[in-house]
Amino acid sequence: MTTGRDAQQVSTVMHVRCPDRLGEEVYRRVLELLAELSPVVQALPPSAALVELKGALRYHGADPRRLGEVLRVRALSRLGVDVRVGIGPSITVAATASGQIPAPGGVLAIDPGQAAGWLGQLPVDALHGIGDRQAAVLREYGIHYVGLLAASPPATIQRLLGGKAGRTAADRARGIDPRPVVPRTLPATATVRCAFDRHTLDGAHVRAALLELVIRLGQLLRRREQAAQAVTLTLTFAGNSRWEKTRRLAEPSAHDEDLRLIAYRLMDAAGLQRGRLIRLALRGEDLINADQVARQISLDGAREARLVAEAAIDRVRDKFGAGVIGPAAVFRRAS
Repeated sequence: MTTGRDAQQVSTVMHVRCPDRLGEEVYRRVLELLAELSPVVQALPPSAALVELKGALRYHGADPRRLGEVLRVRALSRLGVDVRVGIGPSITVAATASGQIPAPGGVLAIDPGQAAGWLGQLPVDALHGIGDRQAAVLREYGIHYVGLLAASPPATIQRLLGGKAGRTAADRARGIDPRPVVPRTLPATATVRCAFDRHTLDGAHVRAALLELVIRLGQLLRRREQAAQAVTLTLTFAGNSRWEKTRRLAEPSAHDEDLRLIAYRLMDAAGLQRGRLIRLALRGEDLINADQVARQISLDGAREARLVAEAAIDRVRDKFGAGVIGPAAVFRRAS
């Protein structure tokens, strides 16, 4: 294991794989755990991330494997999530290492001086960045292991895989990967949900529930002084099967009218017939600050009146509570 002064002379990258189908909220909390280890975290949604540990090793006074174990323990104890943590001198080595860890989790740290030898013994399709088709082509020409790929003339690999792809594959097989970890967080989101007491097929009942979510989402966005650039609707059915679709708004908005139109279009796209719904979720995506939204001069007097009414309703709700005013359909659903 590389420790102390040696560990500080080279880049040390951690690649973290979370379980598949991890919820976005839990994934965000995993990213927060990573930020406790290092300020250089690159989100790789929906369920992976990169961390540059070079400075963190010195700050924490720990070796790379120890930091990986700390992360895994924290994820299990705080979130109930096990993770696979690969660590190496480059993104390719770290990501390949995390891919070699069997589920549900574990830590595999590769020393810089051992990276080329460790990669060489792996099947060619285990090298991070090699797709199924590329691996099939390489195997067809007798290149079954990463070591053979590294030993082959780069010009040969370029002829087999194409110029850029071939150069990249040849370099990475030799452990050459100069890409840095680039700090990147997830775009801000806001989510509202509702669950039905029993499986429901009632179209009017579902539409009223969706309208209630639209109102709640609009309130949340306006309270946070944000606007959504896209909206995602998630439907969960009996048996926990799910349908999810995202649409972008023509312009960023936090207004009920705009959110309702896009939400209804998403629901129509689902083509519900006899699906037994148990949950709905509506999520505002790619949020921006409200002051970044250009205020257009509108000739639509009716829309301007609705926006004025919306602001007044927000003030009433802030003073007397969210349930004192709203569309009749929402009140009928609640009764």
